[in-house]
Amino acid sequence: MLFSRTLSFTLVALLVSFIKVVHANDEINEQSSETRVMMCPLPVFDDIALNIPKVIDSSIRISSLQASIKQDQDAVFSGSVLMVDKAQKIMADQLSFNRLKMQIEAIGNIHYQGKQINIFANTLSASKTDSSTKMTEASYQLDGNPGHGTAAELSINSQGMLSLVDSTFTTCLQETPDWQIKAAEINLSSNGDFGEAYHAQLRLLDVPVLYVPYFSFPISKARLTGFLYPEISSSTNLGVEFNAPFYWNIAENYDATITPRYMSKRGTQLQTEFRYLVDQQAGQIDLEYLDNDKQIKANDDARYLARFQHVGTFSDDFRAYIDYTTISDENYLVDIGSKQYNANDAYLYQTGELAYFGEQWQATVQLQSFEVLGDHQPSYKTLPHIQLSAQQPLNFLAGQFELYSEMTNFQAAEKDQVEASRYHVEAGVTFPIVRPAWFVNSEIKLMHTYYQQSNITVGSALEETVERTLPKVRIHAGINFDRQLLAFGNNYRHTLEPQLQYLYVPEKDQSAIGLYDTTVLQDDFHGIFRDSRYSGLDRISGANQYTWGITSRLLNEDNLEIIRLSLGRIQYINDNNTDLANDALLIDNGTTNDKQSSVAADLFYRINHQWQVSGDIQYNTLESFTNKGQVNIDYQINKYNLVQLNHRYTRNVSGDSLEQVSLLTSFAINDNWAFVGRLTQDLQQDENLESYAGFQYESCCWAVQIAYHRNINSNLDPASFVSEDRNEFDTGVSIKLIIKGLDGKQSAIGTQDMFNKSIFGYKRPYYLQN
Repeated sequence: MLFSRTLSFTLVALLVSFIKVVHANDEINEQSSETRVMMCPLPVFDDIALNIPKVIDSSIRISSLQASIKQDQDAVFSGSVLMVDKAQKIMADQLSFNRLKMQIEAIGNIHYQGKQINIFANTLSASKTDSSTKMTEASYQLDGNPGHGTAAELSINSQGMLSLVDSTFTTCLQETPDWQIKAAEINLSSNGDFGEAYHAQLRLLDVPVLYVPYFSFPISKARLTGFLYPEISSSTNLGVEFNAPFYWNIAENYDATITPRYMSKRGTQLQTEFRYLVDQQAGQIDLEYLDNDKQIKANDDARYLARFQHVGTFSDDFRAYIDYTTISDENYLVDIGSKQYNANDAYLYQTGELAYFGEQWQATVQLQSFEVLGDHQPSYKTLPHIQLSAQQPLNFLAGQFELYSEMTNFQAAEKDQVEASRYHVEAGVTFPIVRPAWFVNSEIKLMHTYYQQSNITVGSALEETVERTLPKVRIHAGINFDRQLLAFGNNYRHTLEPQLQYLYVPEKDQSAIGLYDTTVLQDDFHGIFRDSRYSGLDRISGANQYTWGITSRLLNEDNLEIIRLSLGRIQYINDNNTDLANDALLIDNGTTNDKQSSVAADLFYRINHQWQVSGDIQYNTLESFTNKGQVNIDYQINKYNLVQLNHRYTRNVSGDSLEQVSLLTSFAINDNWAFVGRLTQDLQQDENLESYAGFQYESCCWAVQIAYHRNINSNLDPASFVSEDRNEFDTGVSIKLIIKGLDGKQSAIGTQDMFNKSIFGYKRPYYLQN
């Protein structure tokens, strides 16, 4: 039966999602795609009016087994009554409609269905005149979301505010939920963005454990001001630690997170994070401040960290970038820690850059410095560093003319350091020829560099002005062979990819030039095909050499790489860089001799979908020693269970050999329990560097992480806090409790964050298909 009169009342989409006391933003608590997915059932209700045509105007459709109308004013419907308008659907045993008063009354097995919610109630009354709707003895279930609960009375006022009296909410599916919120009254806003709860209890296994007289919460993904999840932990360095983050939703494009951080051994620190987004400009300001560190007896100076990050575009061609950090002392990261950097970081970023990108030329102006931590060589500031590059296609041999120039002013970090200005330009032509089966890349360039140096000490080999002009010729060619191969009953594609490079740069004495941004680069398999052995421009190595390399691969029918082996070496036609022997900082400690470099090899072997081995080595065949090498063995049982064993060796790190072995694992014990473990051992010193063991329990409605850690402490500046009683190791326990449904998401928490809390971290195998 169709009424021609219009009844326009709406039950708003209440409890679109009852989520966290505060939902800061979509980035908070985001987890990697590698986290374990909980298989939690999400309720989905069938359309109760599936066979009734959809209502798209303001009319109402009502169907029932029986109907009676009195004086064209009162209509009573009974027996499987179904009322439908464009906003909602109501099923009831009996429904009466008064056209004069514009009122609806329904009783018996009421099922209300909105866009994202289903409500079951005993009675329902709605008035067009008062613009109000009320239901009693109601229970609700969010559609496609585990959130559900009950309300003794549910009503909507004329402003669209929805109120639930004597109500509950939980995402747990058990008859006695693990947790639930019980409140005397819950009010939801008319725009569906937020709600307010009065006299609320947090109940665990139906036992009240926390009372809150008032709190607000979002019912959408809109950001709201309030507290985030607290965390508690303990460690040797900090004692008992408690964090209580507070999120402030300042405006649509501004927000801040303010975190009081209590550390029983050191005091209370204030951490603030401010974020902004204005047009195409985005940035973040982080401040961490501890007024007085109780562990430092020598002084009461404040300890702090400040970081400013910005990235933005002004048009299609201009880009700005800033990353600047400063801290109070070199031991700040080791002692107190920060989410901005790892405890073992050796320097802090201090960079500002403005870049222009055109079709045929590019320019960059950069101001750069590094705050070096610990006993390291002071780093120069580049104030400024200006780059200009251009390209112009040529009409023969698909060639291209290239121009690169830079001007850099190096300012010393210490008074007794040499300072310099460097002007460099290189120009030439390149001829890249690339075909599916082969390639030949050729280049001829001329490089000119001019230095002005000051603050030179008496007796130094450095000179106030130095000019250096060098040509460069480089030819790099390779060819790809492949064939079909039948092995072990399977079809494979076998490739053989030899490549050869010739490089010529005449040798020149450069001892009159200081070292400002230059160091030796690593000679791994890919590095031996570079056109320089050094970073920066302070040294351009003389070269009359050819480099050979060969790579062989085995790919299956799905083009998946099963085996890859690469081998290469540099052969010097004349003595290698004898003019640089006086540069102590650039001596590569046996990686080369007069006629050839060390052999560089790279290996990857996928044993099967679970097992793979990868590694690389730089080996001196004439003197029979390894300069650098590493190997990783990965066993991935499935997407969420893995074990990794890695070994790394470097012959010379500040004069000492480094050899370490690490074991990492992430393992799902069952559907609810998971384990993360990590162990790093120094084989040279026979000392444990880091141990970590973490357990996580996760259900569909809550999760808890408990972890133990023990890692070696560093002292980057022992002279600064001589009175501090420093422990050799930092040991502690952390615990984190998460109640799902109060965080804006129902996705799995996962163990990725526990994996990331590490000195050395987890290096995911690049080729593993997971």
